[in-house]
Amino acid sequence: MTSKQRAYLKSLASSLEPIFQVGKSSLTPQITEAIGESFHTRELVKIAVLKNCMDDPREIAQLVAERTHSQVVQVIGKKIVLYKPDKDNPRIQLP
Repeated sequence: MTSKQRAYLKSLASSLEPIFQVGKSSLTPQITEAIGESFHTRELVKIAVLKNCMDDPREIAQLVAERTHSQVVQVIGKKIVLYKPDKDNPRIQLP
């Protein structure tokens, strides 16, 4: 992914609300599976890491990206943005 594409995805993600929260129990298999399933309906996912989670958000982002075969767009503070294009019908056209 080029820096121009990443910047475009960041601009799209700025208006999104987090649809998942990673809390005290950190990254469970259930939340990883739910994030993976959410890529069936959307290509850009924002995740919030709560204050009571002791793990580093960058490590969580890398783990989720590996397990869901997605790409980390950005990690700012405790917010993570992931991107996975739809193979059949991509809705986001990257520049």
